[in-house]
Amino acid sequence: MRRAALKLVFGAVLLCGLSACNAAEVIQSCDVEFIILGTAQDAGAPQIGNNDDPAWRNTSLKGYATSAALVDYKTGARYLFEATPDIREQLYRLDEIAPSKTEAPLGLSGIFLTHAHIGHYAGLIFVGHESAGTKGLNVHTMPRMGDYLRSNGPWSQLVDFENIKLQPLADEDKTYLERGLSVTPYQVPHRDEFSETVGFEISGGNKSVLFLPDIDSWDEWEKYGQTIETRLAAVDYAFLDATFYDDNELPGRDMSAIPHPRLKGSMDRFDKLPKAEREKVRFIHFNHTNPARFKDSDISKEITRRGYKLAKSGERYCLD
Repeated sequence: MRRAALKLVFGAVLLCGLSACNAAEVIQSCDVEFIILGTAQDAGAPQIGNNDDPAWRNTSLKGYATSAALVDYKTGARYLFEATPDIREQLYRLDEIAPSKTEAPLGLSGIFLTHAHIGHYAGLIFVGHESAGTKGLNVHTMPRMGDYLRSNGPWSQLVDFENIKLQPLADEDKTYLERGLSVTPYQVPHRDEFSETVGFEISGGNKSVLFLPDIDSWDEWEKYGQTIETRLAAVDYAFLDATFYDDNELPGRDMSAIPHPRLKGSMDRFDKLPKAEREKVRFIHFNHTNPARFKDSDISKEITRRGYKLAKSGERYCLD
């Protein structure tokens, strides 16, 4: 009996991810989970044309574009955050972790999109009649994002053929899901060529998550009436933009033209916060040039030494 119990605990820890929910939470049955399905920047890792990347030869180093899922085991509802170019593999992984129990299209009660950059919506190509041929898949979008999908092919075909059903979101307006779960978008500054950009505050009942994979800068967000410190204080976990570690990653390119909070600068800013607030942070959305994507790199070890965490695919966070 003791050996069987230990085996269950060990399996639960592996399933959960060592820095996410613990074995006791799994054994006690978690009703609502937030599951990480990808941690890379839009184009994933390795990136096209970057043939020296070790991930071509060592597939364990491969990184799927940033995505996550909210699963309510009581109702069977599953919500996807971002429709990435890697959505096929990510949905397969989600089906392994939390198999669909509903008749919803692809077993998804809905997809929430942050903005119109390729890593965040391009996976919608796989729900059209050339592929899954879904009917009425709910896609939650901000106004400009919805207009973009309606007005530009091939996305407009998904709307016209009713493969997807657009559900409107509004800045700081809470969308209620089953059993009181909710998602609230917060608009953030970013390169908004085709749509606005948002981060999502996701409430799973007793615990909540900030999912914010893309933003130009923490200082600029203050012009929108928000601060990262305020939003961090309101949640239990925060998955934050860490596209680049510093300004030395793209030789020959003006990195000021690619605004993101540098991971190093974010740590310097968050160092001023109490330990309990710093422990909420999980960095995500790593560019293929970011040394933090390699767990054994000196940079990753420095991040850990400073008390911060790097998001990992497969991590599961209990929110109830």
